[in-house]
Amino acid sequence: MRMIPLNGSAIMGKLTVASISTCLLLTLSACMPESSTKESTAKPAEQTQTLRIAAAANLSDVLPSIIDDYESDKSIAKQNIEVTYASSGKLYAQIKAGAPYDVFLSANQAFPSKLAAERPANAPAQNNLSHKPFTYTQGQLALYSVTKSLEAFNSTRLNDVLTSSPNSKIAIANPELAPYGASAKAYLESQNAYPILNKQKRLIQAENIGQAFQYVHTGSVDYGLVAQSQLIAIKAKPEQFITLTPVSYPAILQDGIVISDSSLATDFTHYLRSNAGQQHFLQAGYLPVQ
Repeated sequence: MRMIPLNGSAIMGKLTVASISTCLLLTLSACMPESSTKESTAKPAEQTQTLRIAAAANLSDVLPSIIDDYESDKSIAKQNIEVTYASSGKLYAQIKAGAPYDVFLSANQAFPSKLAAERPANAPAQNNLSHKPFTYTQGQLALYSVTKSLEAFNSTRLNDVLTSSPNSKIAIANPELAPYGASAKAYLESQNAYPILNKQKRLIQAENIGQAFQYVHTGSVDYGLVAQSQLIAIKAKPEQFITLTPVSYPAILQDGIVISDSSLATDFTHYLRSNAGQQHFLQAGYLPVQ
């Protein structure tokens, strides 16, 4: 092979070209974005915690406002709190069957007391929680009617009201499932009216206090023993109801209990018993908790 000799000038030219090319490559490399191998430091979005409340039917008028204030105070999204309203007995049965509730707000003290002694079916084996029942309010009974005026009667003459219309029907909540119904039955028995009304088939048993109220409110029955809070909620006229004397029937002390390990459940029940929560109950027609 024939070799072509290079003189000094040619060599210098070659070196210059090589240097320029190297500089260009370094410059281009500096302009290219750096490929990062570091993991993102952004924190994953926190999982939203849902609070599931099983609430006695009588709370349907007051609990929503308490939840609204609690959500505002804690900046919690509204969809994170779910409430199921039903008779306390029905909710108790659901919880025993494994329904995934976090809080049970009963209309009596008996059902939460049972749950405190019996582990719910859905509780994990390692769950050693020992939540105790707590009293959060006391309910009141009232006689209500939209078809008969109660203006001329008072709480000591209610037996006259119940017997003055032989064909009138009276609604109460199921005494076996609803604590308000149990107290209503006890009141009627103290008035010697329960056996008569039952024998004459004038006593209409609703599944819960909410349904009993609807029977009266729609005029399907003439009278009903309902929750005072329901009448406050609709701003019932004075002639439409008589508030029963609290000593005339068994006290409706309403207890609740936390039945899961949810920190949100514990926090909510603390709010329920706080001054802010109790103000809602007092304004809604409940008696103060001693």
